[in-house]
Amino acid sequence: MNRIHRIALFAGLFVAAGTFAPIKSLVTAADEVPLYGYSAESSKAERQWEEKFRAIPVAGNLRDFMQHLSARPHNVGSPYDKENAEWIAAKFKEFGLDTHIETFSVLYPTPKERLVELAEGGPHFTATLQEPVVKEDPTSSQTKEQLPTYNAYSIDGDVTGPLVYVNYGLPEDYEVLERRGISVKGAIIIARYGHSWRGIKPQVGAEHGAIGCIIYSDPRDDGYSQGEVFPKGPMRPKEGVQRGSVQDSSVFMGDPLTPGIGATADAKRLKLEDAQSLTKIPVLPISYSDAQPLLQAIAGPVAPGDWRGGLPFTYHMGPGPAKVHLKVFSNWNMATLYDVIGKIPGATIPDEWIIRGNHHDAWVNGAEDPTSGMVAVLEEARAMGELVKQGWKPKRTLIYCAWDGEEPGLLGSTEWVETHVDDLRKHAVVYINSDSNSRGFFGLEGSHTFEHFMNDVARDVQDPETKLSVWKREQMKELENAGSAEARREIRERHDLRLDMLGGGSDHAPFINFAGVASLGIEFGGEDRGGIYHSIYDDFYWYTHFSDTDFVYGRALAQAGGTAMMRLADADLLPLQFTDFADDVKMYVREVEKFAAQQRDDIQEKNRKIDEGMYNATDDPRETWVTPKKEDVPPHLNFAPLDNAVEHLERSAAEYQKALEQVSANGGAALGTASLTNLNALLIQSEHKLTTPEGLPGRFWYKHELYAPGTYTGYAAKAIPAVREGLEQKRWKEAEDAAARVAGVLQNEAQLISTAASQLAAIH
Repeated sequence: MNRIHRIALFAGLFVAAGTFAPIKSLVTAADEVPLYGYSAESSKAERQWEEKFRAIPVAGNLRDFMQHLSARPHNVGSPYDKENAEWIAAKFKEFGLDTHIETFSVLYPTPKERLVELAEGGPHFTATLQEPVVKEDPTSSQTKEQLPTYNAYSIDGDVTGPLVYVNYGLPEDYEVLERRGISVKGAIIIARYGHSWRGIKPQVGAEHGAIGCIIYSDPRDDGYSQGEVFPKGPMRPKEGVQRGSVQDSSVFMGDPLTPGIGATADAKRLKLEDAQSLTKIPVLPISYSDAQPLLQAIAGPVAPGDWRGGLPFTYHMGPGPAKVHLKVFSNWNMATLYDVIGKIPGATIPDEWIIRGNHHDAWVNGAEDPTSGMVAVLEEARAMGELVKQGWKPKRTLIYCAWDGEEPGLLGSTEWVETHVDDLRKHAVVYINSDSNSRGFFGLEGSHTFEHFMNDVARDVQDPETKLSVWKREQMKELENAGSAEARREIRERHDLRLDMLGGGSDHAPFINFAGVASLGIEFGGEDRGGIYHSIYDDFYWYTHFSDTDFVYGRALAQAGGTAMMRLADADLLPLQFTDFADDVKMYVREVEKFAAQQRDDIQEKNRKIDEGMYNATDDPRETWVTPKKEDVPPHLNFAPLDNAVEHLERSAAEYQKALEQVSANGGAALGTASLTNLNALLIQSEHKLTTPEGLPGRFWYKHELYAPGTYTGYAAKAIPAVREGLEQKRWKEAEDAAARVAGVLQNEAQLISTAASQLAAIH
C-alpha cells in the first residue's frame, strides 16, 4: 500500500528528514499550528473554509453518479462514452465550473476476428472467448454494447505453433526456461496475468522468438483460490476475461500515430505500418475456463512450484505436444476522444494552475474502474462549486478534468498534455490523479517535494469506519507490514512516511513523465478483494455488493482531494518541502549503488559455481538442464558524481528550510504580506529541473530522470531509471554515463533550491 506522512514544521516542531524525534512531539492542536506555506492568519481562515468543504460531500450523490455513468458499456468510440462526457460536462456547468469538451482523433482498434483453438496434442478445442450473462447481474446482459474480449493494439496475425507455458512471461521466467533447455522460438506462449503490466508479456515473448501470445487469468491470482467467485463473491468466475491494452509503453504513451504531439485534427500522423507501439506478435486474453484444456495438453518438464497456478492438474512447461492456432484481426479505425475540462478561475493568481483528474471511459461498464474514482472527483467538484457560492474564492485556478481513452493507453490525458505542454510547464503547480477507489487505507504516491504537504492533508481527513485520521490508520498498516526492526523504527519516529513513486498505468503519467509537472495519486483501498477487473462484471451490481457499498470511502476521497486542492490553491507560499525530497533521493541513490555492488557479487559467485561444477553436480541427470554461461564481471562504476550531487541537494534543502523557519516566525506575517510571485514561479519549475529534453536512453517521451516506469514493468516505477536499467541490462558504460547525467540534473535542482532559499531569506 502507498504511504503517507507528515512533519510539524511550524511552532518549532520541525525535524529534518532523515533524523528522528518521538512521535508524541507531533501532538499539537491542528488549529494552533499554521499550515505549511501559510501565515497564522491565512491558515486560520483556510482551515475554516476546509471544514466547511469537508461537510458538503454526500455519499448518496456518489451512488447516483455511479448508477448513471455505469448504466451502459462506454468504451472509447461507443455512443455512451460520448453521452457520459456530455453528462459530466453538464454537471460541471451545473456546479459552476467554466467547462468545455476538448476532442482528439486517435487510432483505436476493435476486434474483427478472434480465434484460439487446440489444433493438435489433444481433443480439438475452440475457446469460447465470451463472458456469459449472470442472471443476478442486470447489466451483464447488455451483450450488443459490450466490447468483446481482446487486447487492444495487438497486431493482426494468423499463426499456428507449439504451446509453451511461460508463467507470468517476465524476463526472469525466460531464464528458468533457458536452464531447462526450452526455447519459445516459433512457439505460441501462454502466460498468466499478474506481476507486470500485460503488455510486457508479448513484448518479452517476441524478443525470445515467440510468434503469438495468449494471456489468461489463473484462479490462484484472482479466482476461486482467493475467495468466492462472482456472483456469490467478488472474485473472477471461470469464464471471466480481463480485457486490456498491450500497447508497447516502453518508448511513449498515447496515440500510436502521433508520438510526442497532440492528436489534433491537423496533426501529422504516422502510417499504420510505421507505428512503433503496436505489439510485434498477435495477442489475445482468455478465461481460465478456456485456458484449462490448453494447459492440460502441454507436456515437457513439470513447472517449478512458484509457476503452478490454481487449476486442478499438473502444470507443465512444454513445448507441445499441444499445438495452438491463434488468429487476431482488428478494425483499425480512428475514434474521437472527449476530454471534459472544467475551471474555477483563480481570484488573485489565475496563472498558477492546480489540476485534478480521472478518466471516464471503461472497457465495459466500469463501475470499479474508473467510475468509483470519477464519482468522487465529481462530488468534489460539486462541493467546490457550493463553497464558491458561500463566498470562497481560490487564489489559484482550479482545473477539473474527466479524461477519455485512458484504458487503451492514457490517450485523452496524453493528447491533452502534449497539446498544452508549453503552458503546463509554465503554469501547472501540480496534477492530482485518482483512478479506482474502494474500502481501506489512504494510498498516495507522487512527487516527493509534496511529501510533507500530503501528510498534512492526510491528518485532516477522517477514516469513515475507524474514525482515526487516514494518516494514523495508514501508519498502523505500515507498522503491520514492516519487515524489520529498522523499518518499524522509521515508521514510528520519522515524521514522514515515504511517498511511493509514480510510474505508469494512469493519467498522471503524461504530466510527470513527459511534461515534468509535479504529480500525486490518491485513492483508498486494501480492504476489498476482487476479480472482475476489465470484465463485464465490473458494474454497479458488483460494486454495490462487494466494495464500498455505502460509498463512504468515495466521500472520504472527495474530502481528501478537495482539501488538497483548496490548500494548494490558497497557500501564500507553494507548499513544496525539500528536506524530505533530498532524503528520498539519497535513499534511491544508495539503493542503486547497493544494487550495482550486489550485481557484481552475484555474477562473481555464479561464475565461481560454474568453475566448481556445482550446476553439473546438482542438476538431476534424468532431466534436461543447461548450465548457465559465465558472464563478464562488471567494472567498478564511478558513482562519485551522484554522491556529490546528493550532498549538494541536502545542503540546499537545509538552506531553504532555515529561511522558511525564519520567515515563519511570529506567525509568518511576512508570508501574508510579501509578494511571492517570483518565488512561487521558481518553485513551479523545481519538478521540470528533474527532466532532460532528450529523455531516457531510447525512451524520448520519458523525460524525468528520477522516476519512470520500467521498460519491463510497464506500471511500476523505478528510481533513477536510466542508471538502474543500465545495470539490469548489463550495459555498464551506459549506467555510468547515466549516473553522471542524473548528477547534473540534481546539481541543477540544488541550485534552484538555493536560489529559492535566497529569495525567501530576502523576504524575511
